[in-house]
Amino acid sequence: MSLIHNERIKLAANALDRASTACLTVGVLGPLVAALYGVGGTGLADRGILLAIGSLCWMLAAGALHLMARRVLRGLI
Repeated sequence: MSLIHNERIKLAANALDRASTACLTVGVLGPLVAALYGVGGTGLADRGILLAIGSLCWMLAAGALHLMARRVLRGLI
């Protein structure tokens, strides 16, 4: 039973860590690349502070999800 329990714990931790990676990609890297290439008619000069605040929020969300994944791994037997 402990092997099944451990695999379920690892699966849940991996899902949380993948969600944190997705937050980082979608919320930080995507808008940064869009701003650098001027996609959507806005550049870094136009929306720099908005990009910085939004990126910070997404990075905090990614960090929280990653820490949750580490906490879930404490449940391994």
